[in-house]
Formats: sequence, C-alpha cells, structure tokens
Amino acid sequence: MGAPSALPLLLLFASCWAPGGANLSQDDSQPWTSDETVVAGGTVVLKCQVKDHEDSSLQWSNPAQQTLYFGEKRALRDNRIQLVRSTPHELSISISNVALADEGEYTCSIFTMPVRTAKSLVTVLGIPQKPIITGYKSSLREKDTTTLNCQSSGSKPAAQLTWRKGDQELHGEPTRIQEDPNGKTFTVSSSVTFQVTREDDGADIVCSVNHESLKGADRSTAQRIEVLYTPTAKIRPDPPHPREGQKLLLHCEGRGNPAPQQYLWEKEGSVPPLKMTQESALIFPFLNKSDSGTYGCTATSNMGSYKAYYTLNVNDPSPVPSSSSTYHAIIGGIVAFIVFLLLILLIFLGHYLIRHKGTYLTHEAKGSDDAPDADTAIINAEGGQSGGDDKKEYFI
Repeated sequence: MGAPSALPLLLLFASCWAPGGANLSQDDSQPWTSDETVVAGGTVVLKCQVKDHEDSSLQWSNPAQQTLYFGEKRALRDNRIQLVRSTPHELSISISNVALADEGEYTCSIFTMPVRTAKSLVTVLGIPQKPIITGYKSSLREKDTTTLNCQSSGSKPAAQLTWRKGDQELHGEPTRIQEDPNGKTFTVSSSVTFQVTREDDGADIVCSVNHESLKGADRSTAQRIEVLYTPTAKIRPDPPHPREGQKLLLHCEGRGNPAPQQYLWEKEGSVPPLKMTQESALIFPFLNKSDSGTYGCTATSNMGSYKAYYTLNVNDPSPVPSSSSTYHAIIGGIVAFIVFLLLILLIFLGHYLIRHKGTYLTHEAKGSDDAPDADTAIINAEGGQSGGDDKKEYFI
C-alpha cells in the first residue's frame, strides 16, 4: 500500500525540481516568449503568448522594470515602442531604432493568482565602424619592408580584421581587442608586415572587418602603395622586317618608377655613341646594308639604368607582299571568275539561238515543197482558159 501512495509525491518532486517545470506541468496560464537579437539602429519585435489568460491582460516591461504596454494601453511615452498586436492570448510590441542601451531582459507578465512571468533576452549588436589604415609612407623602394596598421571601433561583440593584397591574402598579426569607454563596444586592431616588389607598384592593400551585424556586407578600407624600382627596356623595330631603302624606327620602350628620363643609343664597334636624348626612338631615314649590326639602348632614371640590345639585319629591297597586294590579287581573281562565267553563258546562249534558228529554216523549206509558187499558179490558170481537158503543168 505504501509504494503506490508514494508515486504522486515523486512526480510532484520531479516537476518542481526539473528546469522549466512550468512547461513540464503544461500550465496553460504560463506565458512564453523568445530571445531576440537585433542590430543597433534596427527594429525588434517582442511577442508574448498564453493559452489560458484567466480573464487577465498581458504586460510587457523593460529591463528597468518600467511597464511598456498593459494590454493595448501604452504605459511609457517612447514613440519608438509601438503596439503590434493585442488579444487575450497575445501581446506583441516593436521597438524601432534600437540602441545599445536597450539591451537586456524584457519581462512578459500575466496577473493571475499567482502572477506568472516569462523573460526575453534582447541582444543588441554594435556595428563596427569603417576601418582606418595607418603607417603608410609616401613611397617605398623595391625590397623595402613596411608595416601597416588597421583599426575599427564600435563593434559588439568584438569584430575580426583580415588583410589582403589584391586577391592574395596577407597573414597579419592576431586581432587585438580593447573595450571602448562606453563599456559596451570594442575597438579591434591588427598589423601586417611584408616586403614590397616592383609588382606591388599600384597595388591595393585592403583591411576588412568581419562581423555578424554586417550580414555579409563588405566593410573595408584600401591603401594604394607606390613602389620605386629600377627601369627595364626592350627595343621594338618599326617596320618589324626592315629592308634596304626603307625608313626604320627603333623604339626603346622603357618601363620603371619613375619612368626613364634619358636614352643612350650605341652601335657595337662604333665610337662615339650614336645618340643621347629624352626621345626613345632611333631613326634611319634610308636604310643601307651598312646599317646592319647590333644596337644597344640604355634607359636611365634616378633609380638606375638598364641596357637592351637589338640585332639589325637589313634585307634586300625586294618588296614584301603587302596586304594591299593581296587585296588586289583577290579582287582580280573574283573579276576573272565572273568573266569566265559570262563567257560560258554567252557560249550556251549562242548555241541555243543557232539550234532554234536551224529548226525554223527546216520548217520553212518543208512548207515550200507543198505549196506551188506564183509562176506555177499563173501557168495553171492559163491552161485552164485554153480549155481542154488536158492538164499540163509547166515549171519555170
């Protein structure tokens, strides 16, 4: 008898000891709500529901225990707080332009006996500010090592910073976190150190902020860097296949930062140098076989010099087939083909006319054999007048 009577006591103890015992006991008068996360400046909706209201209204209170709404009646004069829905089973309100100070636990209450409450934790995310990059000097020399710093404040929770150069990721130092004076947000910072090359001239070094409040949106800052490096050069002939008697330009195409300011032309075995000028081209007004040889161009800037070489071989003056000659040859071929077609057409047409004219003459000859000519008809007529029954035909 003792064991069965202890079962209700065990069930009652379990329902009271277990977390959320109100839900386990299926108390229809217990309201329920949910935790919410909102980005600073956004809008959050607080929804409270109950199955059995016991003829009582629901109420929302803020973390300072100030009543916001009791049923459909506004209790706090804050225009940011608006009623969304009020029924005996639900009370929903919205808070717009949410600030960091609005974060905390909001309470939904129903004044039954006893009073029942439900909590909703509102978390406000602080949006990180656009990052700032410092530490860049006006210009860097090739193979210099530089360190850039990046900083962003106002994030909550603390944001993370990443670096990249163009599409290439740069491995910076771990993000450093410091609490802001307001005690709610954080300032994050990071540094990256790397050696520059000539390929980095004009490259963008980008610092990006990663934070859940951005919802995948890009928030980054780019710092374009300038790298000074020694020049390079190459020689390009114009035309590419020079021939005797032609005009030739040898272009010395220099590249560097700063760009080459001076070009020196030389020919191996020739003294003194051919030309020193700011213009990069060496001009041959009329090529001769004697111009053949190896030419050198030295491009110079205040970062250094570079020498390029080109071997000139002057070809015979026989013309190289040009595009215009090819064009005229194609046009001539088309014209000849059209003339050939016209000639074939004329031959067939002449053959056709001759054949049909011969057929006509043949039919005309056959018709003359059957019909007597005029002279025969006259003779026949005279014979008939002379009467007789003799019928004689005279052919003249």
